[in-house]
Amino acid sequence: MTSGWGFPDFDDHEGVHLFTDATSGLQAVIAIHSTKLGPAAGGVRFWHYADSDGAITDALRLSRGMSFKNAMAGLPMGGGKGVVLAAKPGDTITTAQLEAFGRAVDSLGGRYVTAEDVGMSEASMKTIATMTRHVSGLPVAAGSAGGDPGPYTAHGVYLGVKAAAKRGLGADSMKDVHVAIQGVGSVGGGLARLLARDGARLTLADVNADRARALAADLGGEVATTDAILGLQADIVSPNALGAILTEESIAALRTTVIAGGANNQLATREDGARLAARGILYAPDYVINAGGIINVGLEYLGQGDEAEVNARIAKIPERLIEVWDESDRSGAPASDVADMIAKRLIGRG
Repeated sequence: MTSGWGFPDFDDHEGVHLFTDATSGLQAVIAIHSTKLGPAAGGVRFWHYADSDGAITDALRLSRGMSFKNAMAGLPMGGGKGVVLAAKPGDTITTAQLEAFGRAVDSLGGRYVTAEDVGMSEASMKTIATMTRHVSGLPVAAGSAGGDPGPYTAHGVYLGVKAAAKRGLGADSMKDVHVAIQGVGSVGGGLARLLARDGARLTLADVNADRARALAADLGGEVATTDAILGLQADIVSPNALGAILTEESIAALRTTVIAGGANNQLATREDGARLAARGILYAPDYVINAGGIINVGLEYLGQGDEAEVNARIAKIPERLIEVWDESDRSGAPASDVADMIAKRLIGRG
């Protein structure tokens, strides 16, 4: 399969697998970008797409991002991603579909290791694990690596946001720093609570407006619509929902100094990284800042270390961001391109 198949996001992927299970109604995509460093690790999401091409494109983009994320995080794992198609918005995945997806994962013989992503939960992983051992993010004993990756992702993003505030704003603390957060689910909501503890000023937005209002009331923040949040005048804009939200149009409308958040694939195209740089906006490459969750479930799957080891590795996220920003300053290349260059070199595609 090459870009000639009509998928511009195909990037020498090792495999793109399409699965259908008539009994359960499962339609799924598993994309394996690279196994150069180890088994291709990446979560599975349950989402409604306008068409199947949209699901395949998402899997291609996300699996490539996982290759880069795992490499930059120093994990001996490659990059892959699973996508299960919902028939309509608001659907809930069934036990039968989870079991069918587990059989699909198992059919790949360990080349792909799945975990929790959008629309999934720890309980979902437990069901998948009845059909395959190539799954992580399962409930674990206190102090062990593993379990829900969301809080670990949120913690890593929080550390990255503080590093970005220091770099882009000269802020030694988050007190009174205005952060506009798009998406307040597991990651964005966890980030908001950590920033509120530090005295940051928050504006929150979520597709679930009630959730955003409730969290804002709890933390003393304000609310905005999901459409307005990116263009809000704020010190930092933090995308923590779905990807491809930084486009030529949205970047032109930004009124911020820093973009730092946990959403995957924030840039709609590679050129959008250059557009941010041209506007003088500091960008924290998403797969560098949001690696906390995969560090947690990756070490769980590998059986390497405990929660203390997970947190020690997450604590290195600011160092990796600074490495990218320093090289960007030296070379004049956008931070997004620098991160890609480093990650490609690590997976042998430099």
